[in-house]
Amino acid sequence: MRKNKLLLSILLLFVFSMFLVACGGANDDKKETNDADNTNDEATEDNATEDSGDFSVAMVTDTGGIDDKSFNQSAWEGLEAWGEEHGLEKGAAGYDYAQSEDDSDYLPNFTRLVKNDFNIIFGIGFLLEDAVADIAEQNPDNYFAIVDTVVDAPNVASITFAEHEGSFLAGVAAAMKTKTNKVGFLGGVDSDLINKFEVGFVAGAKSVNPDIEVQIQYAEDFNAVDKGKLIASNMYNSDIDVIYHAAGNTGNGVFAEAKDIKRNDPDREIWVIGVDRDQHEEGLNEDKSASVTLTSMIKRVDISVHEVTNAAMAGEFPGGETIVFGLEDEGVSVAETNEDAFTEDIRSAVAEWEEKIKNGELDVPKSRAELKEFEEGL
Repeated sequence: MRKNKLLLSILLLFVFSMFLVACGGANDDKKETNDADNTNDEATEDNATEDSGDFSVAMVTDTGGIDDKSFNQSAWEGLEAWGEEHGLEKGAAGYDYAQSEDDSDYLPNFTRLVKNDFNIIFGIGFLLEDAVADIAEQNPDNYFAIVDTVVDAPNVASITFAEHEGSFLAGVAAAMKTKTNKVGFLGGVDSDLINKFEVGFVAGAKSVNPDIEVQIQYAEDFNAVDKGKLIASNMYNSDIDVIYHAAGNTGNGVFAEAKDIKRNDPDREIWVIGVDRDQHEEGLNEDKSASVTLTSMIKRVDISVHEVTNAAMAGEFPGGETIVFGLEDEGVSVAETNEDAFTEDIRSAVAEWEEKIKNGELDVPKSRAELKEFEEGL
């Protein structure tokens, strides 16, 4: 009997011990599950931080530089806006740029930015085409984008614009504003791209007045302010009263010359049509009471780099694609800032021609060969 009680006590002790082990194991399992959940939560938070904060973008300018009041500056403003949108600052952890003093700087600038681990790097301008093609081939796992030309590579997004459409509207405005029936076009480098500005401008002006005289000259440089000023002086001295420039920093020489002429002869009516961004301020006189800027043909380079950067950050980088920004999506337009100069009759005419382009009634030429056919039909 005593022996049976002892066996029963041992059995009960064993069962109780197993119960404690089971409970302890359950608690340990629960703790491990909670620890795993906490780890997953931390990982999710880390990924969220990486998605929003661990992404960087940079751009390489052409020789016009970051403060060219035009093309490069517009691109940089787009990256600044992107950085502000995501709470990032200028530098390797956010957004930055490399300025090119001459053509030989392009590839080294890209190489340096790649080494700094930027997630996407933009080449600003068609002059950087070869450099972008080379760096993209050397770094197939990196993302690149180029503005104003096409690089056929799976890790390059090509951003282009319908410059001929916006330039057509600039030509309409110039033809309606001129008093001498003579207008001028100053291009940076004679190339397929800048020819689109030239051809669109001529087509627009001649659509308003087939007999208008359009003088065309190229500086063969996007960063030669003095040369731009000299060309503008010669044009204004030949009775031209409206000059449209598509010349980057060289175009600032046109504004300088126009303002000098107005300073010496306030009653003379001469105008500049800016490019890439609204250049109204570049045309303001000393007391900022008036501007020689009639209008500007705006290319939303800022919006394009902003959108492509956001797409890349969201895992939707458009590699191998060519993206075109035109009148239809407000990728190009003309500014109406100078209300004293850009009068209601000009505004109305521009709106009418814009609608014709948008609805397909008018196909704007984009090459000199197409312009010749266009003029034959006027």
